[in-house]
Amino acid sequence: MNQDLLKNTFEYREGELYWKIKPSVRTNIGDMAGSSKGIYKKVQVFGKTYQIHRLIFMMFNGFFPKNVDHIDGNKLNNRIENLRAATTSQNMCNVKIPSSNTSGIKGVSWHKQRKSWQVQLRVSGKSTYFGLFKDIELAELVILEARNKFHGKFARTV
Repeated sequence: MNQDLLKNTFEYREGELYWKIKPSVRTNIGDMAGSSKGIYKKVQVFGKTYQIHRLIFMMFNGFFPKNVDHIDGNKLNNRIENLRAATTSQNMCNVKIPSSNTSGIKGVSWHKQRKSWQVQLRVSGKSTYFGLFKDIELAELVILEARNKFHGKFARTV
């Protein structure tokens, strides 16, 4: 797969791909490409299945990165301005707050034995401890500063 082949096969419009060719009996030129079975939209091109966000990234940038990160966290928002190349570690920095989180603050959890808020963050693939705090507002400030320092533009707080 390369950029020229993609541009000859698809038209990009606002995060969607539309067929420029007739890929099958049931599909017409101008039809929207792909389906969203699972968490990503996918499309079959010349016998191989691709995630649509990866194809869109390739169309605009000319290469497939290791990971394509959805900046807003919405895996169905495939607008080019919402996509960026990322390492696996950077991509993981941008995950949403887990549903099991009870503090409401990503990276802050209650430490029962110490009766304090514990602040932890993954840095370079390792869990890094930033301390225990009696005050949740201080714990939130510490995690926000750490996230900005270590995760940079990939920092997600919610």
